[in-house]
Amino acid sequence: MKSLLNYLCIGVSALFLSLSANAQAVAPDELVKRISDEVLDIVRSDPNLRNGDPRSVVARVEEVVTPHFNFRRMTSLAVGREGWRGASSEQQQRLVDGFYGLLVRIYSNALTQYKDQTVHFKPFRMSAGDTTVRVQSEIRQSGAQPIAVDYVLERSADSWKIFDIFVAGVSLVTNYRGEFSEQIRTGGIDGLIRSLEAGTIVPDEASQS
Repeated sequence: MKSLLNYLCIGVSALFLSLSANAQAVAPDELVKRISDEVLDIVRSDPNLRNGDPRSVVARVEEVVTPHFNFRRMTSLAVGREGWRGASSEQQQRLVDGFYGLLVRIYSNALTQYKDQTVHFKPFRMSAGDTTVRVQSEIRQSGAQPIAVDYVLERSADSWKIFDIFVAGVSLVTNYRGEFSEQIRTGGIDGLIRSLEAGTIVPDEASQS
């Protein structure tokens, strides 16, 4: 199951490293396709990534991730409706910040483990007026079965933002929901916040099986 999370990291990290302000008006499928080729080139050629410099990798990820992911929605979905609504505004922001930090650490680490993966996309379908779409792709690696990676995006003003990713049918959001629920059950919202800020949260094992 650890390999599924690694593939997820590779797919999402590809998005993190090449999104730019000029890409905001691009259709969601073209946006994902454009960045995939560009990011794979960056990962192959960047000496800091090859050398596994954690500070450099984290800085590279944080440089572009915030404008293009709806972390507030991702966090609220992972926490669950009841827990999210029961949190104060300050607690909600700390949850968002903690979840963001968790994902940046995971994806930064995954980038340093890149080998020879390639990304291939399936035909994209979108109707006029759609505000939520799904871009389907798969990660291919020599000697292994392809892994499906789907990006769920929503329209936000004049841009598209990602709020969930599915790897082999497993949602990133629900992958953490079980652990988040347990943390809330035993320590309340503040307990979950402390765990996120301490970096002790792990994905829900049940949702990885």
